[in-house]
Amino acid sequence: MDTKGRPITIKDIARELDISPSTVSRALKGYDTISEKTRKAVQELADKYDYQPNSIALSLRQQRSNTIGVIIPEIVHFFFSTVISGIEDVAYQAGYNVIISQTNESVEREISDAKALLRSRVDGLLISLSRETHNYDHFKELYDRGVPMVFFDRICPEIETDRVVVDDRNGSKEGVQHLIDVGCKRIAHLMGPPDLMITENRLGGYKDALENNGIQYDPSLVVVCDDGTVDQAIECTKSLLDLPERPDAIFANNDVSAMGAVKAIYEAGLSVPEDVAVLGFSDWQFASLVRPSLTSIHQPGYEIGQTAARLFIEQIEGADGFAEPKTEVLKTELVVRESTQR
Repeated sequence: MDTKGRPITIKDIARELDISPSTVSRALKGYDTISEKTRKAVQELADKYDYQPNSIALSLRQQRSNTIGVIIPEIVHFFFSTVISGIEDVAYQAGYNVIISQTNESVEREISDAKALLRSRVDGLLISLSRETHNYDHFKELYDRGVPMVFFDRICPEIETDRVVVDDRNGSKEGVQHLIDVGCKRIAHLMGPPDLMITENRLGGYKDALENNGIQYDPSLVVVCDDGTVDQAIECTKSLLDLPERPDAIFANNDVSAMGAVKAIYEAGLSVPEDVAVLGFSDWQFASLVRPSLTSIHQPGYEIGQTAARLFIEQIEGADGFAEPKTEVLKTELVVRESTQR
């Protein structure tokens, strides 16, 4: 077992024996629900590597500050603001305070924010990754130290802890199917940051819908629009409209990119949805206020926040501090408006 010079943790023992941390914890405490064979294997490995209870994790559980640290990419983002509302409502009702930190999509800020929150004695972290986060070592280190964490929306695939996501793939599939149902045949996609799982899942749903309807996937119709800004979306959409055979619909990774697409279409002398239909993702508040109003795939931000806070509180208030990691998947809803009503 390679622990790189640090003390061995319950998670290290669990990884070595291919069992869950909660099973290791219960085995070390002699729970009757754990088989004698497993208890013996755990104890032998603990003795071999001189396992000592993690003082940091014990302190977090025994001397809690009843404060939750939240790391999000942007506070001004309508989706994340609704997530925060859900987190705060559940947290305050349970007697917890909330400290919010935004990374502004910077991985350096993400690392420093996590350290600052822990110095402020938060009980643990609720996290949505920045678009720059390609390496997860800073969170793996906290996980190995026993810091409670819940990832939401933009999750870390390499850490086995609680997660809250929406069904991005099925939501995208349903949205693109709607475009096909209204007569669109050449559907483009403004893709988000390639390293995020939500981007991969939304692209997957796009491909699923095409395949289900016998439409061949055309990579020239997929453009990376990773900043998610109106200006970038305008440039990406212009490149699509300049193709020899332009698209008759655009599915954007988020609503801001969708609005950039609408602007570019009008600047090209075309109309929405008659010439090019536009579909967004998230259903921001402005989607119903602009003209044409924007068809979008609604994600339940408030419920995501509520669920993340609930899982976190259950995690740190558990009897032994270790519970089986859960992944909660919430449903999306297609909201049809003028931008696709041909």
